[in-house]
Amino acid sequence: MITPRSTTAPAAPHRRGRLRRALATAVSAAVLAGAGLAATTQPAAAAGPVPHYLMTAFTNSSESNMYVYDSGNAANFDLVRANAYTPPSGLVRDPSVLRHSDGYYYLVYTTGWTGNTIGFARSADTRTWTFLRNVTVNVAGTSGSTWAPEWFRDSDGSVHVIMSISTTGTNGQFRPYRITATNSALSTWSAPAALGIPANYIDSFVVKVGGTYHNFLKNETTKYIEHATATSLSGPWTFRGTGNWAGWGSGLEGPALVRMADGRWRIYFDQYGARRYFYADSADLSTFSPKVELAGLSGHARHFTVLREDVGDGTAVPTGNRSLRSANFPDRFVRHRDYKAVIDPLSASSPSADRRDATFSVVPGLANGACSSFQAVNFPGYYLRHENFKLVLARSDGSAGFRGDATFCARAGFAGNGTTSFESYNVPGRFVRHSNYVLQLDLRQNTSVFNGDASFAVTAPLG
Repeated sequence: MITPRSTTAPAAPHRRGRLRRALATAVSAAVLAGAGLAATTQPAAAAGPVPHYLMTAFTNSSESNMYVYDSGNAANFDLVRANAYTPPSGLVRDPSVLRHSDGYYYLVYTTGWTGNTIGFARSADTRTWTFLRNVTVNVAGTSGSTWAPEWFRDSDGSVHVIMSISTTGTNGQFRPYRITATNSALSTWSAPAALGIPANYIDSFVVKVGGTYHNFLKNETTKYIEHATATSLSGPWTFRGTGNWAGWGSGLEGPALVRMADGRWRIYFDQYGARRYFYADSADLSTFSPKVELAGLSGHARHFTVLREDVGDGTAVPTGNRSLRSANFPDRFVRHRDYKAVIDPLSASSPSADRRDATFSVVPGLANGACSSFQAVNFPGYYLRHENFKLVLARSDGSAGFRGDATFCARAGFAGNGTTSFESYNVPGRFVRHSNYVLQLDLRQNTSVFNGDASFAVTAPLG
């Protein structure tokens, strides 16, 4: 991900040597052990994958700029980037985010108070977005208004957008419709189909549990968020919770749900008249806790969605001073050189300055303590982080963006043999690997070359 670099130039890290371009001669474990570089015994595994919660929202101050937030617990969100996306024209209200099978994040949003289009954008890193297209949703009648599009991926893998449409404008009676992607690029869509919900309902948000679809939506007559279920996305729907069934009161809209790492569901909603935001939790989608105000965002963020992604697999990495040895070039170690992260041939007999460049203080992750961050031992305050998907050494600026970029979650090494692979905390699905001896983040590839490039032995410190 991209965040501004510090404008204060640090003292230059020691530079020695150049990368060899020939195949490294394999160094046996016995030789490494004899040189004091034996792989460090791994501690007991942590408690499973680490959840990462991504939020996209518009705000009370702007309907044309989207903000991106991050959280480790789905309650306390840090701003990652303000004004992360501005469409070429129109609004970016009600932004909904999906991680697609191609590894990209896709955004769908309301383009205007009136009209029959919804907008789409795409990002590789959640912070830099590219406009894709506006899609016209033709429903019989006038152009009316098309609001609050939400992604829904069904259990069969099909991808839908569910939105609220009024054929008579903003004062008309809305009802939910859906369109379905007809190609894997999400660039062509079916004709709209009604969900089978009565008129005067908006802001449908659908999740599926087993064979049951759950629809949480706003009754525009009563201003309550209600709950309906069906065995088909097209209905018929049975309302299970109406009126003040959950005890949250009226004047609410914009429900959005995310399943927590422990299996509970969290619903978010907007008390739009008071400009306050809340959430509530449920184990079964039938009974919910009292609403809790969303600290730090209430009064600012509006109508958002939250996407949970699990990072790493709970593999623990020993803290303290460590070095990282390449699995498929076992005479090469991760080091910083010219602020770039590379793998270089190093051993116990290498110059001390080079060995120090290849030694890092492994600390609990700056963005999530269940993961790891790597601080240069010879430049305290400087960490390995990703920037434009390349790993670099940079001084922490304390921002949420930097903390996320400098946090990596461990998995059992793809190459086996006690190695470790490192997944980006804030761009899940991308792993640290070397290419031409330079470290970068790449999407997972199930090849022997990738598995070797993305696996490292955590060893005793070189320096």
